[in-house]
Amino acid sequence: METTESPTCRTLNTYTKLMRAAESVTSRVHRPLATYDLTISQFGVLEALYHKGPLCQRDIAAKILKSTGNITMVIDNLEKRGVVRRERDSEDRRYLTVHLTTQGSELIAQVFTRIEAVICSEMMTLTPQEQELLGVLCKKLGLKGGTS
Repeated sequence: METTESPTCRTLNTYTKLMRAAESVTSRVHRPLATYDLTISQFGVLEALYHKGPLCQRDIAAKILKSTGNITMVIDNLEKRGVVRRERDSEDRRYLTVHLTTQGSELIAQVFTRIEAVICSEMMTLTPQEQELLGVLCKKLGLKGGTS
């Protein structure tokens, strides 16, 4: 006996599958962070600085989709660990740039290599064509933004 699914029900089922898959993969990908005593937000800050170079706190917050208030606390904790440092702009003392320290560069290089391997392993569940299609679909869904 064939049942027809309503568009609303299909949409909700698809959304649930998307969220469960994202949470499941994210959980497995971020599991190694505990080994390095890093939170997901701390990893995000270190990774942004590693790949983009020194950034102001506002740009870091935008890059990892966190509030500027939250980023301040995350950077405070990373600074206490000695993996980042803040520098004030000589012309505008209100402007701070966050830099990786040598210790921070070494840490994120090690952590990123491990996370990258886990991501590749997770994505190998899909064929290359499925990975391409998933990327296209995620981009399409993400670019929809706030328009209704």
